[in-house]
Amino acid sequence: MDLGGRDIISVQYQNANNSVRVTDEFMHAVENGTEFGLKARQDGRVIETVDAKQLFRKISEAAWACADPGLQYDDTINDWHTSPESGRITASNPCSEYMHLDNSSCNLASLNLLAFLRDDDTFDTERFVKTVELVITAMDISIGFADFPTEAIATTTRAFRQLGIGYANLGALLMATGHGYDSPGGRALAAGITSLMTSAAYKRSAELAGAFGAYDGYARNAEAHTRVMHKHVDANETLVPLGSMDAEIHAAATALWRDSLTLGEVYGWRNAQVSLLAPTGTIGFMMDCDTTGIEPDFSLVKFKKLVGGASMQIVNQAIPRSLRQLGYTEETIEAIVAYVAENGHVVDAPGLQPAHYPIFDTAMGRRAIAPMGHVTMMAAVQPFLSGAISKTVNLPESATVEEIEDIYFQSWKLGLKAVAVYRDNCKVGQPLSDSTDAATGRTATATATPAATAPSAARPVRRRLPKSRPSITTSFRIGGAEGYLTAGSYPDDGLGEIFLRLGKQGSTLAGVMDAFSIAISIALQHGVPLETFVQKFTNLRFEPAGMTDDPDVRMAQSIMDYIFRRLALDYLPYETRAGMGIHTTAERTRQLETGSYAPVEEQDLESMSQTTGSEPVPDVLVTRPAVHSSTELLELQQGRTADAPLCFSCGIKMRPSGSCYVCEGCGSTSGCS
Repeated sequence: MDLGGRDIISVQYQNANNSVRVTDEFMHAVENGTEFGLKARQDGRVIETVDAKQLFRKISEAAWACADPGLQYDDTINDWHTSPESGRITASNPCSEYMHLDNSSCNLASLNLLAFLRDDDTFDTERFVKTVELVITAMDISIGFADFPTEAIATTTRAFRQLGIGYANLGALLMATGHGYDSPGGRALAAGITSLMTSAAYKRSAELAGAFGAYDGYARNAEAHTRVMHKHVDANETLVPLGSMDAEIHAAATALWRDSLTLGEVYGWRNAQVSLLAPTGTIGFMMDCDTTGIEPDFSLVKFKKLVGGASMQIVNQAIPRSLRQLGYTEETIEAIVAYVAENGHVVDAPGLQPAHYPIFDTAMGRRAIAPMGHVTMMAAVQPFLSGAISKTVNLPESATVEEIEDIYFQSWKLGLKAVAVYRDNCKVGQPLSDSTDAATGRTATATATPAATAPSAARPVRRRLPKSRPSITTSFRIGGAEGYLTAGSYPDDGLGEIFLRLGKQGSTLAGVMDAFSIAISIALQHGVPLETFVQKFTNLRFEPAGMTDDPDVRMAQSIMDYIFRRLALDYLPYETRAGMGIHTTAERTRQLETGSYAPVEEQDLESMSQTTGSEPVPDVLVTRPAVHSSTELLELQQGRTADAPLCFSCGIKMRPSGSCYVCEGCGSTSGCS
């Protein structure tokens, strides 16, 4: 890649991850405003002296312009290194969460934290620990069956058996339990869960070492590994639970750290490291997560850019649960959720107390989390991870270079191993946004790296009907069976619900019709077009079927066939239903006289009445003019399928009869017999 030429503005370069590794010596020089010597990599001699603050400013200016580079804090990373006698940590994977020996690899897995929140809004500590133990065991086993890209990586990985269990959906868990992301309670809960996860993983690693032996490099690094374990334990002892949930989690973590140390001093550990926090971008989709990794939700309502130029709307699913936990009524919850879906934030949402706004703060949008809120959350969980954290500090477009400098400096002070920033709209290609700009098509990403993007499964928004809405009730008879169809509409038009009454109350048929009505109604309110249902359910054939008492739908092959033909006539525009071969009696009569199915207006009906001296002739009494050939008739028919056209008289699908078609409903043919 030619960074001095055109490559620097390419998509490839935009999507590359670039980080700068800095030492404590350099950061102290920045802090004190002194010079810093740039050293040769091979022999360590100083080859150039620079002003540390000026270089730090250039790094921050680059990050302000395009989100790169991130910073990695070399001395902090190596201070937590479990295997320093085998080599120092010199680099990381692109997202900066895996940091260990050169030519090694790490097996990753993540847990959906929201899956461990019980229905009573308590955290299932026991099940979480059991899950961690199971996953760590499976991950360790998989190392023996894995293939690696090079022999050097295979050798190092099998010798040190690095694992990286982590989690996703922390932001949704905090929201569901009523914790603001940037709050002492939110940080305490996140730190406790992370400590519990890593302590359970290391305990199982020690148990595996007792059964199968410690990792090959342990003997040489036993003292350093034990020292790092004590650093984890010391950090756990500084945690102060702020609630009953935190207290239970912290007590369990404390016991597990104690057991891990006891077992480790006897057997060592099976794995050189066990935990980190990956971005979980792809698997976040698979796990149905609202938020990825340690990230907060990017926005309560966001738009994900899709390949091909389209976008999809993603709405946070944890909001209703959070509101219930806070004590809001179902009616108020519905109103708040509807407001959020429309506005993308909770400010001035009907019935929501302003004191609860911080619970719904997000990375971007009307109530964006302060940049240092991201940093302090990372600092809260970092002491309980073997590796590091893939995480982006989101900043508004108006952020300054000085703010980025402060984030980089404070991250070092707070003991982070690495940090990345993203200023809104600073990249050319951006997959995730909290709004769309019709004029520019510009959007904002959730993170500085494609792998760390925070996607969520797309969810349609339910458009509920108002308490009072217009409706039409139609009684019908099909083959001797009587029923009622009630169709409710939105005030601004458009079908929103149906109710079917058929059979005696309590009968199996009545129950099936109720369930079917509910399913169709919910689908309509979630945006499924009526024409989709019409296409799927018309021409279904089952009993009861036959003649109806509806002058516009004289024959029906089933109840479903009739219901959706009737709904099509009542709610679909002429052009749409004409394409499916669904016409009124008046339209079919007009076709016989004029050769056109054009919609019949009131004046047309009056004209027809004056001509005939009576009301329009019902279609079942009409005799088709014999002058039409089969070819002409087929050309006139709408809704034609690949195997047979629809009946000219009653609209039922015809069947082949020799070289023509015959209707089994009314006996009409296509004109050959």
